[in-house]
Amino acid sequence: MKYFLSPLRVFGQRLRRRWDFILLDVLVSGSAALAGANPVFSIILFVFSLVVIMLYGDVDGTEAPVVVQKASSTAPLSAEDVEGLLKATFAAIELPCLVFGADGTVAFQNAAAEKAFGVVTAGVHLSARWRSPGILDMVRETVGNGLPNQIEHSEVLPSERVFVVRVAPLALPQLKRRSALFVMTFRDISELRRLDRMRSDFVANASHELRTPLASLRGFIETLLGPARNDDKARERFLGIMLDQANRMSRLVDDLLSLSRLELKAHLAPDQKVALQPVLSHVRDSLSPLATELDLDLRLHLPEEPIEVTGDRDELIQVFENLIENACKYGQEGKEVDVFLRQTSEAVEVSIVDKGPGIPADDVPRLTERFYRVSVTDSRSKKGTGLGLAIVKHILTRHRARLIIRSEIGVGTDFTVRF
Repeated sequence: MKYFLSPLRVFGQRLRRRWDFILLDVLVSGSAALAGANPVFSIILFVFSLVVIMLYGDVDGTEAPVVVQKASSTAPLSAEDVEGLLKATFAAIELPCLVFGADGTVAFQNAAAEKAFGVVTAGVHLSARWRSPGILDMVRETVGNGLPNQIEHSEVLPSERVFVVRVAPLALPQLKRRSALFVMTFRDISELRRLDRMRSDFVANASHELRTPLASLRGFIETLLGPARNDDKARERFLGIMLDQANRMSRLVDDLLSLSRLELKAHLAPDQKVALQPVLSHVRDSLSPLATELDLDLRLHLPEEPIEVTGDRDELIQVFENLIENACKYGQEGKEVDVFLRQTSEAVEVSIVDKGPGIPADDVPRLTERFYRVSVTDSRSKKGTGLGLAIVKHILTRHRARLIIRSEIGVGTDFTVRF
């Protein structure tokens, strides 16, 4: 089809020429004059005239002039226009970004930076928010030589976070202003660092904790395959011990997974309201069989007016289950465990008090360390993994709460959660 359309397009273009119209008029008139004498000859002459027009109608070589409109040059942007454009651009970026001048004063920040570090008022020097010598030295170096630079920066509060901080100049040739602008971005690599630390902790600690039950399982299996092959009584006893060791490894793996999940979202504070009375009642009901088995009295002391805190209900249940279960197991000698819920003008407190043997003062500061035990034998006999209080600490850190431990030998222990 294109072989027929192309000549027609050319023919249409030729008809626009002045000489094409004259030639067409002469040929068509001649064809019409000869039509009466010989119609076939007239048709042949007409077709021949069209071919001549398409091939030679543009013999003078003139082309229709092409009008090109020259683009008008844009006027330089004002400082206000450029600042508005920068704000709109950085607002769409997920990374926390700050724009500052050569003197180190903040021009503006995007929403991601405000969420990560709080509001940094325009006109305030960077050192008012970041006192890290590494960041300030990097800023001075980039301002001095105009070259991009980056460092790794750690923050401890409200939770441990690690950033790759990059500073680079903004090239704005259309901006008519005396002072240059620079942008500082923060890339959060906290999860990568946590994963690295989690792997090293697992190798150093979990492998040590798993070695004992694995050695026990291996020894009992070898015994069952060898000397106790036909001993039904020994096989029954060994299988019970092997089941306990397998359950211990399962609890250890579950606690490690729970701890790693908590670490990944430690910097994300919860935003839901949780009523504490129903949470504590739920925990008391779930631990009542354990209290009955240990022959102790588990009592709640709750005020009538509802008390709410900002938190995650499932994680708070995990906190109080851990603390109350520990009080029942390690304070069972006192036969009593009391749970108090109080609200003051400054804070909300939940205290779990037992009448057990107490904890030595030297051990209290280390109780929330992973795999730390006051008595390894006692902990393992009570099916502890050494990770319960570490999980409690991470959950409370995410909730911006504190764990306060008071203990006295021969009197008992008080674990208080303060929101």
